[in-house]
Amino acid sequence: MFLPILAIILGFVLLLWSADRFIDGAAAVAVHLGLPSLVIGMVIVGFGTSAPEILVSIMAALDGNPDLALGNALGSNIYNVGLIIGVSALIVPIVVHSTIIRRELPLLFLFGLLAGMLFWNGVLSRLESLLLLAGFFGLMGWTIWTALRGKDDPLAAETEQELASHAMTPGRAIFWLVVGLVLLLVSSRMLVWGAVSVASALGVSDLIIGLTIVALGTSLPEMASSIAAVRKGEHDIAIGNVVGSCMFNLLAVVGIAGVIAPMEALSSDIMLRDWPVMMAMIVALFVMGYGFRGRQGRINRIEASVLLVGLVAYNGWLVTTVLAA
Repeated sequence: MFLPILAIILGFVLLLWSADRFIDGAAAVAVHLGLPSLVIGMVIVGFGTSAPEILVSIMAALDGNPDLALGNALGSNIYNVGLIIGVSALIVPIVVHSTIIRRELPLLFLFGLLAGMLFWNGVLSRLESLLLLAGFFGLMGWTIWTALRGKDDPLAAETEQELASHAMTPGRAIFWLVVGLVLLLVSSRMLVWGAVSVASALGVSDLIIGLTIVALGTSLPEMASSIAAVRKGEHDIAIGNVVGSCMFNLLAVVGIAGVIAPMEALSSDIMLRDWPVMMAMIVALFVMGYGFRGRQGRINRIEASVLLVGLVAYNGWLVTTVLAA
C-alpha cells in the first residue's frame, strides 16, 4: 500500500505543478502566434485546465478501467461546482459580468441532460461516445466564433490582463509547453496506477475512487486558478474556468474514454446517485450565476456555503456506500 499511496501523493503534486506550466506555456505560444486573447482564454486555457482529467481518463480507459474514467469526469464536475465555486465565492462573492458565460450556463445544463440520456440504459457505446466527441468539436467551433465576436465582453479584458501577467519569450513558452505536457503524462500515469492499486487493496470500486480521490486531484488546477482569479477581482475568469471545465469533462473526457473502452455495464449508482448530484450542482450554478430579470449573476457567501455543504453531504453518502458494501 505504501508505494500506491506515495504514487497518488506525488502524482497530485506533479499534476498540479505541470498543469500550471502547460497552461502558461500554451497560452504564451498562442499569444506569440497572434491569436485573440479571448480565443486563448476560452479555448487554449480551457483545454489546458481540463488536460489532467482528459489524460487521467485516457490512461484509465487504456488500462481497462472505464469506471475510473467516468467517475473522474462526474466527480470532477461535482468538485468543480461544490468545492471550487464554493471556496472561491466564500473568499470573495462572485459577480458574473460576462454575457458569454451567461450563454454557456444553459449549454452546460443541456450537456448534462445529454449525458444522462446516454447513461440511462446502463451502457455507453462507442457510437454514443463519438456523439459526445462530436458535441465537443461543435462546442469548440461555437466557442471560437463567440470569442471572435466578443471582444467587448468583460471576460476579454480580464483575459488580456491575465495573459500579460504571464508573458514569456517564444523559446521559454515552447519549453514549458513541452515539459508541462510530458510531466502531465507522467503524473497521470502515476495517479491512475496508485488509485487502481489502492482501490484493489481496499476492495473499493474504481467508480468510487474516480469520484473521490482522482476527481479531487484532477480538479486542483482549476481550483488554484479560480481562487487566484477571484483574489485579483477576475470573477468572470473564475467562473468561466469551472463552466468550461465541466463541459469539457462531459463531452471530451467521457467521450474519449468511451471510444477507447466502451462501457457495457454502467453501475446503477451513476443514475441513482452521481448524475443527479452533478445535475443538482449544475442547476444551482445556473440559478446563482445566470442573473434573471436583467440582473447580474452573483454567488454570495451564503450560496457558497450551501454548495460546500452539498459537497460534504455527497461525500458522506459515498463513505456510507463504501462502509455498507
